[in-house]
Amino acid sequence: MKLVIVTVVVEFQQDVLKLFKKANIENFSSSEIDGYKNKAAILNVANWFSGENIATESSMFFSFTEDNQIDLLFKLVKKFNSNLETNNPVRAIVLPIERFI
Repeated sequence: MKLVIVTVVVEFQQDVLKLFKKANIENFSSSEIDGYKNKAAILNVANWFSGENIATESSMFFSFTEDNQIDLLFKLVKKFNSNLETNNPVRAIVLPIERFI
């Protein structure tokens, strides 16, 4: 069993849900998050009160699942990203689980 984490801009949230379904990942959790691309922009004091929205509305999905489902999910994400016309690809990582209850 491993932990797969997927992050995506909110515009592609429904697409990721479809990818999870195609990969037979039925049990997962999600959370709304703010994504940032430029760390320097966060620290720019001149823009502190500018009202400029530097965060991107994003979602994070995670699931404790098996290798074969993760392998299929990664193939589907890679294919999905290859067809994007934006610089906001779906990101996915896998973490091994040493112990669980």
